[in-house]
Amino acid sequence: MAKEVSALIKLQVKGGAANPSPPIGPALGAKGVNIMEFCKQFNARTQDKAGKVLPVVITVYADKSFEFIIKTPPVAIQLLEVSGLKGGSAEPNRKKVSNISWDQVETIAKDKMTDLNAFTVESAMKMVAGTARSMGITVNGNAPWNN
Repeated sequence: MAKEVSALIKLQVKGGAANPSPPIGPALGAKGVNIMEFCKQFNARTQDKAGKVLPVVITVYADKSFEFIIKTPPVAIQLLEVSGLKGGSAEPNRKKVSNISWDQVETIAKDKMTDLNAFTVESAMKMVAGTARSMGITVNGNAPWNN
């Protein structure tokens, strides 16, 4: 028989750097989850992605046990890594801060495909390009589907 789910907790934690301080401690402690056990398991699973911000969805069951799913880093963070920026533009419609290529957009789209609400790489690329535009990052060249 399936366990009864008592809560879903969504957090963004740096890979390999989970510790019981806020925001992790209070979010898990309020639901009765063993905080140190979560931190140990999360850090063990994310050693290879150290320093990257990773969304995690924690399912807490009625018996206080838990399991979690680690997702790929957000598109905005991947765009900042590719472009070498610390942050997006304050006025993205007027002030552009960087340029990226369609090949870089395609790489990010393929990496993020499992977490996006898209069926084709082309539609995922359009989502990534839209995020880039809203951050003040210009995508150089013609879109591959316009050629």
